[in-house]
Amino acid sequence: MKLLHTADWHLGDRLGRIDRTDDLRRAVERVGAICEQEAVDVLLVAGDLFSELARPDALRETIRHWQDVFREFLEGGGTILTLTGNHDNENFCQTLVHAMSLAAPTVGKPGELIPPGRLYLATDPTFVKLADREHGTEVQFVLMPYPTPNRLLKGDAGQKYASPDEKNRLLVKAWSDALAALRAHPSYDPAAPSVLSAHVHMFGSTIGPSLFRLSAEEDVVVNGDDLAAQFDYVALGHIHKPQALTAPHVRYSGSIERMDLGEQADQKGVVLVDLGPGGLRGEPATLPLPATPVYEITVHDPGLDVPQLRADFPDAKTDLVNLHIHYTAGKDVLEDVLADLDAIFPRWYARDWQEAGALGDSIAGPEVGPARGFGETVRDYLQQELTNHAEAERDAIVALADELLKEFEN
Repeated sequence: MKLLHTADWHLGDRLGRIDRTDDLRRAVERVGAICEQEAVDVLLVAGDLFSELARPDALRETIRHWQDVFREFLEGGGTILTLTGNHDNENFCQTLVHAMSLAAPTVGKPGELIPPGRLYLATDPTFVKLADREHGTEVQFVLMPYPTPNRLLKGDAGQKYASPDEKNRLLVKAWSDALAALRAHPSYDPAAPSVLSAHVHMFGSTIGPSLFRLSAEEDVVVNGDDLAAQFDYVALGHIHKPQALTAPHVRYSGSIERMDLGEQADQKGVVLVDLGPGGLRGEPATLPLPATPVYEITVHDPGLDVPQLRADFPDAKTDLVNLHIHYTAGKDVLEDVLADLDAIFPRWYARDWQEAGALGDSIAGPEVGPARGFGETVRDYLQQELTNHAEAERDAIVALADELLKEFEN
């Protein structure tokens, strides 16, 4: 049985003012192509399929895109096993599971053999089996969503805690207990090929500059020291940096795209795994995925730096850029500088600027005019404040402000 391990798709996400839909859909299409090229049997997506920033209409289009990409894979007998992560909306995912159950029976009792050729989404700890098409061997899959109080702390007593630390301790214990309970189920065979897929932070992992939109204090960190001996492969999600942990078969695949500046140096990819009746056959292989460049640029002298940037970055139309701009009032026209940079880096996702007179005594020239007019100040403020809003909403508000400004100026 060939498995393709991936995670952290964050479909429908945004980076600042930039909608990442097209980037992420291209990455999903590459994953679909790999499934076909490598004759994959099971696609494992270890959580965070969707972005918490995605709107309902975007989620609908995401599901439609899945159908287009994976229709032939599923019709050919491939199976998609997924589970919820910390960025997946619990209500939406539960609704999706209920809707899927209307079309076909969902996963039944723990340890049941499930039919191939469809997508399964686990919103609670789940134990299922799939038949290996090559040998007929049953492979066991344990799916562990991200540990949240709603998923793991059942009843009023379980959800009463005095502090975040106490909540995390309860969740760590509940996660470990749920995993142990699935492995202790009468249908679970410790000698049979088995795979764990989990969306969780494990001790010993390297997270890079920071976690993705989550503080270290909020996160739930579990101990996975025993997992290498318990499972033939452990497919992890949540940490975006690809890495193996205690053994080559215990690993994070990483996200399928660079999601923010902290991932600018990451090589993205997916992991191909081959399981036989006796367990893992060879070491898992990482297959690289192209990723969108993400970086930051600081402009110290627009007159010198902008022409140089134009020469150095002739093909930056799809790059994601954080711009820091220093300019001198009376020498540089800020609106012109912003327009020039917008032409070089049309997908800048954030930008800030500072007038050189505020940086030090020797930077500004002797004749310094006003930094910005009233209209320019208002427009810049709105652009900054509306960075994370939908583009249509932002444009509508800025257009309304332009009308009001014209009335004011008249």
